[in-house]
Amino acid sequence: MPSVMLSAVLEEEPDLYEAFPPHVDPTGITILTDSPPGKKAPLKTFEEIQPLIQQARKRELKLLIRENSWPINSPVRASLWPALCRQHQHGKSMLDGFYWDMVTQVFGTVELPDKPIMLPPFVEATHCLGYHLTRKGRAVADRVVSVLGYACPDITYSPSLYPITAALLHFMPEEECYHCMASLVASKEKMFITQTKLLNEVTWKTVMQIAKKHAKSAAQHLSRLSGAIGPERIYADWQWWILAALPFPHLVRVLDCFFHEGIKVFYRVALAILILFNKHASNQNSEWYAEATKNGVDHAIDKFCRNMPASPTKLLRTAFSIRALSSQYISRVFIKTEMTLKSKAVITGARLVRSRSSDNLPTSQSQVNIQMMSHTLTIRESPRSSHLAIWFPFPNAVFKDQHHHASDLRQKLFTLWSWLPVRITMYQPVLLYTTEEHGCSLTTFYVRVEHHEPTLLMIKTCNNEVFGAYCSTRWFERNQKDERGNRQAYFGTGETFLFSLHPHRAKYPWVGCLEDGKEGEADARTPHANSLFMAADNTMITIGGGDGQAIWMDENIRFGKTDRCSTFNNPPLCPSGDFEIRVLEVYGFSGA
Repeated sequence: MPSVMLSAVLEEEPDLYEAFPPHVDPTGITILTDSPPGKKAPLKTFEEIQPLIQQARKRELKLLIRENSWPINSPVRASLWPALCRQHQHGKSMLDGFYWDMVTQVFGTVELPDKPIMLPPFVEATHCLGYHLTRKGRAVADRVVSVLGYACPDITYSPSLYPITAALLHFMPEEECYHCMASLVASKEKMFITQTKLLNEVTWKTVMQIAKKHAKSAAQHLSRLSGAIGPERIYADWQWWILAALPFPHLVRVLDCFFHEGIKVFYRVALAILILFNKHASNQNSEWYAEATKNGVDHAIDKFCRNMPASPTKLLRTAFSIRALSSQYISRVFIKTEMTLKSKAVITGARLVRSRSSDNLPTSQSQVNIQMMSHTLTIRESPRSSHLAIWFPFPNAVFKDQHHHASDLRQKLFTLWSWLPVRITMYQPVLLYTTEEHGCSLTTFYVRVEHHEPTLLMIKTCNNEVFGAYCSTRWFERNQKDERGNRQAYFGTGETFLFSLHPHRAKYPWVGCLEDGKEGEADARTPHANSLFMAADNTMITIGGGDGQAIWMDENIRFGKTDRCSTFNNPPLCPSGDFEIRVLEVYGFSGA
């Protein structure tokens, strides 16, 4: 691989010692050139890229970043990386000085301490890759991660958080790095950093699953070479192929794309590594085959990455030339794998849950919130009427005038609460919209509800049936367009489910988490008609599709219909199929 030092770099690139912040030691950084100067079009400057970011021209931006192989000492990243990360921030942007206020709150001073900083429990010592940071730079990285842990107490396990923080610090100051990491951690539309052991397990099983289909010969070869230890242990280290083993210039080019496109870039690069390794190790006379048979395929892949024979450009070209590996496909595999693992954890009991992830058990804060909300359940019986007014995390009008025994209503509400994802039960439900107070208008519904995620819809019909849906995605997604500029007809994820509370209690989850599959794996062949979760426009709302609509409501939120649908395999939620809406209530979850 051609490598040159400063003398061979184009004149517009800064001196190696000027290209990085003072907390970076550039002496070990090698500049790689993929092709002779003048062979390709000039690399884009940030000023040329900025309009694409401002105008949200995401597809053009994606292609431009993939095609521009900026050298490691290019000044473009000091502006590009923060701008890319800001795209993903959730909620209001942080005020100037916010980070230093947090530092003062956590450490009592903005001065770097002389003693080592205690890292949050979600960081293990093996995660702490510093790359080319100086001793002071490592202390800065420790401080950024510690403040993130303080600001984001829900993070329980995150192997990639420290390495990505350290990589960012090579191109920006400490405060900017914190803002970038906060945006990536809080991102709603794309995943960048896993934050629990369960989701970390989901990622490597997703890589294993998509490799079987999109890097088939490489996956089969890896399985044969893995021998007694099995391929699962090899795939479990997939992130470290990229974050720990790839040469730093390769990692930086991968991160250029990652900060815009999300974790799918890592998936593609992992598959590219397998494909390239298979190419060099398939011959039994090759050094890599000998390495795998002598020291194990896990060590062989690690060593292969450290001595990567492909340039950064070729590695990315291999990754992005894998055909038919769409974001939608990856999301389906990921969601189904997550649902499968959660289901198995629940079925097999607390012992397995504890061994895999604390994400499946209520946290201490969750238990406090549940207990607090349970204590708010009081039953008032008016001397002038026999109806019960129920105060609970949930319904008000939906259960009003239901002439049932108090314990029966309590049981129904607790049942509904138990059906929610565990992480959601730690948040306080908030009534966002009710037809009794806000009127019967789809426009008002969207204004009050569309930016909340998740939401819980509860319908009471004029025949007193009570049913609804847990909707995992914002209703604002109805306005989103795909990479070709077309509006998405359906949106949502496999966490969405239907339920009925009266006259019968039943939960109808996504069929994708019910189909039989191998241990801990998801079947990516779930038909498209079985993944139609949510749809909406100015004239209607639909939940569940494929051979029928589970819930459909008109623009006046007055009439609706319910059928069996393929996505949830549910029966009609009321016997007649057609219904008139007496009350619709929509709940959000404060802080979710």
